[in-house]
Amino acid sequence: MLRLENLSCGYGREPVVRDISLTLSEGERLAVLGPNGCGKTTLLRGIMGILPSAGVLELEGKSLRAMTVRERARALAMFAQMSGAAFSYTVMETVLLGRYPHRARGLFGAFGPEDRRAAQEQLRRLNLWEERDRLITELSGGQLQRVLLARAFVQEPKVILLDEPTNHLDLRFQVELVEELGRWVREPGRAAIGVFHDLDLALSFADRVLLMEQGKTVFLGRTKELDFEALSRVYGMDVPGYMRRSRARWERTREDVRDAAVCPKEKETANRRLNKMGKGI
Repeated sequence: MLRLENLSCGYGREPVVRDISLTLSEGERLAVLGPNGCGKTTLLRGIMGILPSAGVLELEGKSLRAMTVRERARALAMFAQMSGAAFSYTVMETVLLGRYPHRARGLFGAFGPEDRRAAQEQLRRLNLWEERDRLITELSGGQLQRVLLARAFVQEPKVILLDEPTNHLDLRFQVELVEELGRWVREPGRAAIGVFHDLDLALSFADRVLLMEQGKTVFLGRTKELDFEALSRVYGMDVPGYMRRSRARWERTREDVRDAAVCPKEKETANRRLNKMGKGI
C-alpha cells in the first residue's frame, strides 16, 4: 500500500529525517520507536504532507504529492497527541468534521444521512454515543482522545498515522484503544503506523518495528526479530534488563499481597502499589 524510498523531511534546509525506506502492506501495523528528538513525529508529518519532503512517497502506486488535498485526506488520517479543545463543539459535531473529504460540496456542503450514520457507528464503536451532545470542552483528556479517534475513523482513510495515541488514557483505555486499532486495521484495505513511547504497548500493537536514531533507520523488521542490543544502545539503557526488573517488582508485590492476606490494611497498601502498575489483584 504505502511505499517510502529515501524519504527525507524536516523544518528547514537541513532534514531531520534522512533516507527512510519502507513498505507498508494491507493489514500491517508498524510501530515507530526511538528517543525524543529522533524524528518520529517529523516522519509522520512528512508522510502527511504537512512538511516538505524529498524521495518517493506513494500510496497504491500513486504519488501522494500528486494528490489533491481531498484525495490525500481520503487516503491518510493523522491521530495526534491531544493538545486540548480549542472550540466548543459537541462530540457529534467534532466527529462529523472527519467527513469533510467525502462531502459532495466540500467545505460548505451540508452533512448528509450517510455522514451521520458513519459518525453514529464510530461513536457507538468507541462507547461515546451517550456523550454525543456534550461539549468537548467538558470532556476528560481520555474521552477527548477517543472522540478524536472516532473522527479519524469516520474519515475512512486507507492508512492512519498515530502520534502517541494513548496519551492521557488510563490503562484500561490504552489497551482498548490498541485493540480497537487492531480491529480497524484488519478490515480490508487498511494499515497503520504508530509512534509510541511505551514499549509494551508498541509491541502489542505492531507487526513490524521501525527503530530510529538521529533521523535514520537503525532497525526495520518483524516485532519478534527486534534487535534489543540496538534498542538499548539507542535509548542509552539496558532495555531488556529494565523490563525484567519491572516484572520482578510486580511479582514481588503480588507475593506481598498474598502474604498480607491476613492483614487487610497491608493488603490494601500492596494493592494500591499494584494498581499503579496496572496489575491489581
